[in-house]
Amino acid sequence: MDHPFAEWKFLNNIRNMSTVNNLRGVDLNLLVVLDAVLAERHVSRASLRLGMSQPAVSHALARLRDMFDDPLLVRRDGTFVLTTRAQQLVPLLSDTLHQIRMVVGPEQFDPANEVRQFRIAMSDYGSAVLLPQLMPMLRHEAPAVSVVVTHSDRSGMVRQIMDGEVDLALGVFSESPTNFAGSVLFNERFVCVVADDADEGSGTLTMEAYLQRPHILVAMKEVGGNEIDVALAKLGFSRRIALALPHWSVAQNLVSGTDLILTIASRAVGPLGMSGNNIVLEPPFSIPEFSFTVNWHDRRTHDPAHQWFREVVRRAVGSNDPSRRL
Repeated sequence: MDHPFAEWKFLNNIRNMSTVNNLRGVDLNLLVVLDAVLAERHVSRASLRLGMSQPAVSHALARLRDMFDDPLLVRRDGTFVLTTRAQQLVPLLSDTLHQIRMVVGPEQFDPANEVRQFRIAMSDYGSAVLLPQLMPMLRHEAPAVSVVVTHSDRSGMVRQIMDGEVDLALGVFSESPTNFAGSVLFNERFVCVVADDADEGSGTLTMEAYLQRPHILVAMKEVGGNEIDVALAKLGFSRRIALALPHWSVAQNLVSGTDLILTIASRAVGPLGMSGNNIVLEPPFSIPEFSFTVNWHDRRTHDPAHQWFREVVRRAVGSNDPSRRL
């Protein structure tokens, strides 16, 4: 450590985390288990993260509860939540483990031998953009790493991140809550998909034709300020929704052979596939681009395995063929 104050802070942190004043009474390995349990908020997920058996983690948690004289993790409304004492420990624990790693040297992380499950919340659009590139990378670089994907709306994704139910949430987040960390993966634009017919055979879609056609809306909820309708409203227009559904992939397959029009993110056109003789056109009005981001809880920011996984996700999305976009 570069400064005496840093050493004092490091030792003081460890003393504060224990109910005993003598370090000989503290098994520092328990702090690693505590870090995983508080981050995952689930014993079985913490065991996967640590490469330990579930009974071993449960036994360690029992010792930690004894040490702190606090349950630390309790079930409430069908999910596990941190006690007030555990919430106070999270930043202190993160700082303490960081200081310990500075003393013993950088933590070694070997993806090839990592046994861990990562959980991602995203829509089928996100899955189509990410998974075809991500899974081959993981099978090559980290064959013992597994991935679980969940599907929820934006508020659900935020809750899953805050509750420790997922490691990453991929999507569009206009506002990030406290304790959220994230970065932009790419900026996306909208295109229109219609059946190939004489009306739009020239490759140009007029505003009149756009408004006359019945529309497919892809959204988790029927109402809400989606980017397309907000842009239309600013021009004094509205469209008629013939079908609202939450699945990007199914929506494209419903256009062929109908007069329906689908306004969709451009990267979704290639990865999700299309059936029938459909054509892709530019919207006849300006729709602002949106940023597709990867988000996580900041308590995971310095976890070496989590850092590695975020980088693999970024590489996978970056390898998506840009020629699929107009």
